[in-house]
Amino acid sequence: MGKSYPNRTNARGIWKLSDITKNKITDGTYPDQGTNSRGLIHLSASGNDDKSVDAITIPTAGNATDFGDAPQGGRMASGLGSATRSFFAGGRTPSLLNRIDYIDSSATGNFSDFGDLTAAKRLAGACGNRIQGHLGGGNPSSNIIEKITYATIGNAVDFGDLVGATESFGSTQANSSTRGLFAGGGDSPNNSKIEFITFSSSGGGTNFGDLTDGRAQTGNVSSTTRAVFAGGTGASALIDTVQIGSLGNAVDFGDLTAVVQHPAGLCSLTRGVFNICQDSSVAIDFISIASAGNASDFGDATASGTQSTGSSNAHGGIDEFFPRPPELYSPTGKVVPRGAGAGQRLLAFGGYTDAYVKTIDTLTISTLGNMTNFGDSNELQQAGGGCSSSTRGVCINGSAPSSLSSMRYVQFASEGNAADFGDVSTYRRGDAGGSNETRGFIGGGYDGSNRINTIDYITIASLGNAADFGDMTVARTAYAAQASTTRGIFAGGRAPAYTNVIEYITIANTGDATDFGDLTTGTWMQEGNVTSATRGVFAGGYHSPGVYVNVIEYITLASTGDATDFGDLTEARSYTAAGSNSTRAVFGGGYKNPGTVTNVIDYITIASTGDAADFGDTTVAKFAMGHVANGHGGLN
Repeated sequence: MGKSYPNRTNARGIWKLSDITKNKITDGTYPDQGTNSRGLIHLSASGNDDKSVDAITIPTAGNATDFGDAPQGGRMASGLGSATRSFFAGGRTPSLLNRIDYIDSSATGNFSDFGDLTAAKRLAGACGNRIQGHLGGGNPSSNIIEKITYATIGNAVDFGDLVGATESFGSTQANSSTRGLFAGGGDSPNNSKIEFITFSSSGGGTNFGDLTDGRAQTGNVSSTTRAVFAGGTGASALIDTVQIGSLGNAVDFGDLTAVVQHPAGLCSLTRGVFNICQDSSVAIDFISIASAGNASDFGDATASGTQSTGSSNAHGGIDEFFPRPPELYSPTGKVVPRGAGAGQRLLAFGGYTDAYVKTIDTLTISTLGNMTNFGDSNELQQAGGGCSSSTRGVCINGSAPSSLSSMRYVQFASEGNAADFGDVSTYRRGDAGGSNETRGFIGGGYDGSNRINTIDYITIASLGNAADFGDMTVARTAYAAQASTTRGIFAGGRAPAYTNVIEYITIANTGDATDFGDLTTGTWMQEGNVTSATRGVFAGGYHSPGVYVNVIEYITLASTGDATDFGDLTEARSYTAAGSNSTRAVFGGGYKNPGTVTNVIDYITIASTGDAADFGDTTVAKFAMGHVANGHGGLN
């Protein structure tokens, strides 16, 4: 039997022939992406009025062939692409253009009118995912970001603003399925900056980092995780790269085979291609996106194309080409659990050693071993709350050394630095949070003067400020928080005496917390808190002045009632970083009597009771880390 899509290597269940057919036709990936991903090059060989468009097959080196014509000539347009459509927007002839043209990228022929930009421009930055495309800045200098929706016909609409007005961005795509990048530009001091946008939000750009040098009109390509910026003004041959899911400055990747001001970038998930035609040259280069190094010869364009533009149907923003989600490996097409239990990563943000730190450390919950470095937070911090979906972790508040109101996030799948998420309603520290797959919550804390009882919530998949949820039954700080798929739990803390109160909220609603039961004793600075689908566990803490505890206790999340003894940690301590999958919980680091910091990591099996065992060590001895995990019991 021939190969169907998606590849069923990881398939679950018994398949019927009709299900396989449905999966291939309706739910699968595009089967030709691996061998026939196509790039289109809008040439400008004979000046401002040239309309020629070339086509290449990106995985196969060779010469370009004639594709057809764009309805308008021009140079310095911007290129966008979905899995099925290619777009060119703006440019000049020599007057500036505001027209958007499109075509079925699998065909050959001439382009058709799609709609108009919000303003005539050239050299706008371009990025997008499988659904929408974005153009930012451009000449004349602008801070406007606009959006088109690929599947419809119509004019571009406003999306938000760049950090600063910028002209002459790279006008081909650098993006993942969730984030798009704009790099370089012609306006000092913005000519080395990199900004990013998040496609799921309607908002402006955020600072990402800098190119290795200031330049404009780069050629951009991307895989699912890496963006590459090549060439640019000053007749540059430089190639830079960044990890899309993180923040930071670009690093050197290699060099093009020739210097070029405005190369057209085209790509598949693995290969980047640059039309480096300059003056009489017809050369095309290529790189392997995953491996740094100099470009190699790909073939030739049909004509020279100074300041040409590229569009491809297989770049890193098109998730039709990604490995399919697990529900598409089941015969019914129904969702297979992939959050609770399937996620194995714990992240520990910041913390305190002999000073505040901003490192993010990670471990794999299902194995034994030591923590390793994941990246850096964008804030020095300690004692911050956290919440997470199966794909994104958000660390909230903390102190550095004053109380913070900021939130920062990372994608679990890609190691790198944290980015800004938004702000909570008020700055605070000593708070804690929890979440289900879609909504995170944070409550209480200390604002520098008073303990507070406010509960905020966020939508994890989007960026933005927190909104009011309701109030806790008592204002408290340094408590434990956790969640099932439906309930959020707060336990213990200081209010101002050490409290044993457990309370709960219904995550999908908004409103005040309700009494759940009591811990076995009043405890604060606990924060070691984890869940399976049915059970919540609390570990360690500070019981009374000078007394740290090793007690582990648990509750049944779906009921109400008092906590029950589970066993003991290997060391009495407070302020551990904790995380879980469906079967195992880990507790790392902490502050212990007599005022020393530990690097010990313990683990337990959540469904049983008993004492904890040694797991490994944190990267350094520290405590009060913000902590998130992508397999906890609150996830679907």
